[in-house]
Amino acid sequence: MKSKLFHRNFSLLIAGQASSLLGNGILDFAMSMYVLEKTGSAAAYAGFLAASMVPAVLFSPLGGILADRGNKRNIMAGLDFLASLGVLLAALFMRESNSLAVICMLLLFESVLGAFETPTVQSCIPFMQTGENLVRANAVVMQINALSAFFSPILGSLVYTAFGLKPVMYAGVVCFFFTACFECLIKVNGPEYEKKEGQNPLLLVKKDFLDSLRLITRERPAILKIFGVISVVLFLIQGVTAVGFPYIIRNVLGLSSIYYGFSESAVGLAAIAGGILAGLGASRINGNNIYLLIGALGFFLTPPGIFFLLSGNPYIRYGTLVVFTVLIQLAACGFSIFATSFIQRLTPGNMMGKVSSYSSSFSQCIQPLGQIFYGFLFDCFAGGTAWILICTGILTGGFGLMVKGFLKKWKKNLRKINIAQENRRATKNHQKNSINYLWLFCTKMVNFRYKQRREKEFSVALHKFQEGA
Repeated sequence: MKSKLFHRNFSLLIAGQASSLLGNGILDFAMSMYVLEKTGSAAAYAGFLAASMVPAVLFSPLGGILADRGNKRNIMAGLDFLASLGVLLAALFMRESNSLAVICMLLLFESVLGAFETPTVQSCIPFMQTGENLVRANAVVMQINALSAFFSPILGSLVYTAFGLKPVMYAGVVCFFFTACFECLIKVNGPEYEKKEGQNPLLLVKKDFLDSLRLITRERPAILKIFGVISVVLFLIQGVTAVGFPYIIRNVLGLSSIYYGFSESAVGLAAIAGGILAGLGASRINGNNIYLLIGALGFFLTPPGIFFLLSGNPYIRYGTLVVFTVLIQLAACGFSIFATSFIQRLTPGNMMGKVSSYSSSFSQCIQPLGQIFYGFLFDCFAGGTAWILICTGILTGGFGLMVKGFLKKWKKNLRKINIAQENRRATKNHQKNSINYLWLFCTKMVNFRYKQRREKEFSVALHKFQEGA
């Protein structure tokens, strides 16, 4: 019998994430618009975002350790209460003269909170779902992210245009507060640690950090390998799509921002559809064919490059680019969901937060590198756009074939982990039963000896009574 996907705790987690992502989305959009209007420079807000990424990368490992050691529900609820309070204080103290400084500090504050909250939320899911439901749960999370990315700019633009920045900030306060309320109702189990009095917190942090590094480098190196696979795919695909496609539409094809907006909407809808398809195909995609998704990413990059060589019509080029960008987004969503699920299933419960924080740090470091690299390529080889797409497609497809052997071992690795977990569970149960039997035996012996003593005392008292009579 299949277990239920949307049980109470998971439903509360998803509701909280939907509210939190909506608040973050409308807030980020409104602040970006405000900074652009205030400074007239996109580079200013880009600088703010780049600065806000530093705390996220630095504090993510610490956030992972806290996620594993602490109470997950209390951590999530506390962080969202802090986010609500931080945005409220920023809105109250913001003035025309200090608005940019307040926005910068708010972005840094959100980044620090995100470094602690992201691994905590990610580490909750494996404690709520197992098996195919774990893949479906990650697909649901991906859909929530996609829906938020699609609707947040629309809602943020409407509220910001009508009322300004502060009402958007107050709306963000409400979203974070509701998220914290949802999270207060969640019941999630966590790993058990041996508690010792007088332990130095710094030594605990050092021990957990070293243990997690030992896990991904020696005990289960498949986790580090999949980090490497994800990093290469992110570098190639995120770089060419995030930087190259806007550049192609606006500069190479010479089309207006309306066409770019339509392509972004199509990609957003594809992300939602990708999550749905991944959930439906949870039982069909495994280590034997996951490499096909990487190959599909490379294959879908090649036709736009070929059409750029064969046709000079900008609208044919644009149509081809949008269609295959949607297909790339579908394949990328599927690969991301299954790779995340694989990492979660390989990771022990007491390491889930730390490994999730490493995954987040890898992504945050690799994406800017890919964007910078492809920005340089498109600037230096403006006339060779088609060849950049074709070469990237060939590289991605070849990489998929290169890691085919490793990815086929996923099932074998998972089977080994499952067998080891079953052996540990059986040993633990055996030890527990042995202790119970020993305790029962000792209890019976004590009761028997006590009964013997009472009977002896009673017989002696009876004998004395008879002699006295």
